[in-house]
Amino acid sequence: MSERDEVTVQLIPISEIMVVNPRVRNKKSFRELVDNISVLGLKKPITVSRNDGRNGSIYDLVCGQGRLEAFIELGESEIPAFVIEATPEDRMVKSLVENCARRAHRAIDLLHDIGGMKQRGYSDSEIAKKTGLSFEYVRGVGRLLAKGEQRLLRAVEAGNMPVSVAVDIADADDIGVQEALHQAYEKNLLRGRKLLIAKRIVENRRRRGKTERKSAEHKLSSRSLVKAYREDTDRKRLLIRKADATRNRLVFITHAMRELLHDEKFVALLKTEKLDTIPKKLAARMDRGEVA
Repeated sequence: MSERDEVTVQLIPISEIMVVNPRVRNKKSFRELVDNISVLGLKKPITVSRNDGRNGSIYDLVCGQGRLEAFIELGESEIPAFVIEATPEDRMVKSLVENCARRAHRAIDLLHDIGGMKQRGYSDSEIAKKTGLSFEYVRGVGRLLAKGEQRLLRAVEAGNMPVSVAVDIADADDIGVQEALHQAYEKNLLRGRKLLIAKRIVENRRRRGKTERKSAEHKLSSRSLVKAYREDTDRKRLLIRKADATRNRLVFITHAMRELLHDEKFVALLKTEKLDTIPKKLAARMDRGEVA
């Protein structure tokens, strides 16, 4: 008999549930989940565990954040749930197992869950045994997390680079990185498009560092705003100078053409060479006698 066969499904107020380990969801996948639940209903109850009543909640979410958020999106106040007894460590393991079983899970969540288990004292072999992941994978992810290798973790997450290659790159100097890429090519671990992507990742890592900074994180200071204003002002001044120079050239051409066309010999020469037509805009200015 499984653990869930021993408990019954209860209708739990959503306001009493606390999401202890929240994750960012893919907007498209989340919208599909909301639509499916609105049409078909909830196929699988969430799993919660009673807590000590902190922060005004009664239950900690163990599994089912997406389903819980979908119910909130649909305006529901209660959700079916399995209520189990579990320690914080057991909740972490169950959440990690749920991530492993999810068809389209975010691998970066899985990677950080491995890091969370290591912080709680689990060994690489224990994590591998509990999650069904290979010992080499767990050890490699742990080393990348410890070194703060966000770019390489993203590459592993996206399937663009094996974790073993990412670890070799993380442990190497600039020359060693190139050797690691060469070895990965020789072992048929990186070929074609993946090799090109790996080289681009390595170059970005060398130039910009191990972590990925989002532009939104860079807050504008008063100094940067003044600098941007001055640069914009300088650009506009340059445009004005160019416009003045163009206007002066046009005035000169208009005046020169008006003088030349009063010369009968020059006009006769133009007709002989079949060059006696001029642009309509210029002719109009000359007829109006404009000098500006």
